[in-house]
Amino acid sequence: MNAKIGSFPLFRTGIGQDSHRFLPADSSKPCIIAGVIFEGIPGLDADSDGDVVFHAICNAITSLSGVPILGGIAIDLCRKDGITDSQVYLEKAIQTLGGQKIVHAALTIEGKRPRFQEAIDSMRAKIAKVLGIPFKEVGITSTSGDGLTDVACGDGVQCFCVLTTVEITQ
Repeated sequence: MNAKIGSFPLFRTGIGQDSHRFLPADSSKPCIIAGVIFEGIPGLDADSDGDVVFHAICNAITSLSGVPILGGIAIDLCRKDGITDSQVYLEKAIQTLGGQKIVHAALTIEGKRPRFQEAIDSMRAKIAKVLGIPFKEVGITSTSGDGLTDVACGDGVQCFCVLTTVEITQ
């Protein structure tokens, strides 16, 4: 049963962003974005795997729950337990939503590299699986940024996320 305002379900919207620079080209760390490995691209400079998509979703969840995921839970998981997999951080973040259920995720990824277009469906499928929502409820757009920022010049990747949740009651 959904909580309602009058006769309408209570929807909430969260927004998140994340960005990371690439490591040097000779780095052996894989480039992981939305849980998908991009071959031939160096990994992202972060204590974790640097997955900017999963991090942006975590930050959107923080804007809904008020619980610091990347600034708290993920730091503990990384430093105390050695966990660097951003999917684990995202799974923990979802648990902080309490009576809210994610019903839609919209993401925009900016970066000159890697080429995202061929991997959009794989990324959508991975995000949908982790969030527990249908594939069609994950939207991703990507842009090179036309060289207007450091990210658009190929120095890194950034992602913006908007999440929609609905209140659920027992």
